[in-house]
Amino acid sequence: MDYQQMIENMTPELYTNLRRAVELGKWPDGNPVTPEQRANAMQAVIAWGEQHLPAEERVGFIDKGHKDGDDCDDPTETPLNWK
Repeated sequence: MDYQQMIENMTPELYTNLRRAVELGKWPDGNPVTPEQRANAMQAVIAWGEQHLPAEERVGFIDKGHKDGDDCDDPTETPLNWK
């Protein structure tokens, strides 16, 4: 089985366990996650999320919001105060 097939066959439960291991630095049984395991698990979590989750639920998503209207703020209305 190659890496891509492994990601495609990964269950949501396994995704959750890998994500938790990356977050906490330990496996569900309490054993520590090595740096190599953490890097591999993070890569798998990101790859699985790209295939199965909407953008706003993926690891690393940043909500940039949206602009109200077409005009940007006028910088001359609120000048910077240097201290």
